[in-house]
Amino acid sequence: MRQTGLPARRTAHHLLVQITVEHRLMSELVAAGALANLPPDDRARAQRLTLDTLRGLDRADRMLKPYLKKTPPPFVMNALRLGLTELCHGEAAHGVVNAYVEIIAGNKRTQPMKGLTNAVLRKVAAEGSEGWAKRPVPLTPNWLRAPLVAAWGRKAVTEMEAAHFAGAPLDLTAKADAAMVAKAVGGTVLPTGTVRVPNASQVSALPGYADGHWWVQDAAAALPVRLLGDIAGLSVLDLCAAPGGKTMQLAAAGAQVTALDVSERRMERVTENLARVGLAAKTVVSDAFSYDAGGYDAVLLDAPCSATGTLRRHPDLPYAKDGAEIGSLIAQQEAMIDHALTLLRPGGRLVFCTCSLLPDEGEVQVDDALARHPGLTTVSTDLPGVPVDWRTEEGGIRLRPDYWADIGGMDGFYMAVLSKPA
Repeated sequence: MRQTGLPARRTAHHLLVQITVEHRLMSELVAAGALANLPPDDRARAQRLTLDTLRGLDRADRMLKPYLKKTPPPFVMNALRLGLTELCHGEAAHGVVNAYVEIIAGNKRTQPMKGLTNAVLRKVAAEGSEGWAKRPVPLTPNWLRAPLVAAWGRKAVTEMEAAHFAGAPLDLTAKADAAMVAKAVGGTVLPTGTVRVPNASQVSALPGYADGHWWVQDAAAALPVRLLGDIAGLSVLDLCAAPGGKTMQLAAAGAQVTALDVSERRMERVTENLARVGLAAKTVVSDAFSYDAGGYDAVLLDAPCSATGTLRRHPDLPYAKDGAEIGSLIAQQEAMIDHALTLLRPGGRLVFCTCSLLPDEGEVQVDDALARHPGLTTVSTDLPGVPVDWRTEEGGIRLRPDYWADIGGMDGFYMAVLSKPA
């Protein structure tokens, strides 16, 4: 008889191997159809189990270490990590142990290690959730942790890691009435106007989804558009638009929006999202550097970056990446700022933002842009719910995952408004 839940566990194991060994992102794997053959319940279970394991990977490895004379092959190690995560979250030992033993036994290369898998997971089951709880908060892989400690200090990084480990609630941006949306979905309105929903299940089943009353958007990601203030009637370019959350914000605020993205597939998603919420924008599929239709009142540049601010929702990132691409991303951001300024009318405003925790992709970029462009200035804008101490020396705003920790945190983000000389 096949084990209950085995297809979901096999898929979670495949995902974890692909992320930690082949260094592929979860989003890439899902887009490639890694979950396509599972029914909806198993699909959700496999994805949830993979993400839970990645969030606690450092803690899992510490807990497994006393039971291993040496680290087993990645195929086995990842099965042990998944099994430990399930056991320490209260799953019945019999089903968990048997399932991962079957996964190991099904691979000719690792079949001889099924006894090890059985023995280790049974020892973990005896230690259980108490052993899990007494371990420290999982550490971020050192390629990222080291520069974060250098930027923010060890204490702040420890608090960020606690926020990453806790995961993220569902955040919604209301098309019009945030209080109405919060009441309908059982959420609360945060100080900045985002609706936060704890313990949300299927997003598309929530009240107001089909009617287009809201869209999913982290509280931090909703702030860059709000920096522009009243934009009704203004022409605004969303320079890297997909998946469209900021495009919808701009359109809902009454701007004449042009949404641009290099990917036709991603732009199709923007178009679908606009249609669902009943908003309009001109959409353009183009490389940002090839686009030269200028004269905009404002440009929003959510630049490609390391995405190191999104680990609460994407714990695969520090295991799929190693930071090697950050240098080229920084150069690209610099070039995009320079190009975006050419698309503004005199006196126009550029919102530069990145979902990164690295100052080189935020504060330093703006400092350097100010030095490169005489007359360029930062515009300080007061935002409801944003404390003064979130502001930075060069005139931007720095958000971190440990902010609002008592109510679920937020993504790491940097944002600033630059004004072109008139």
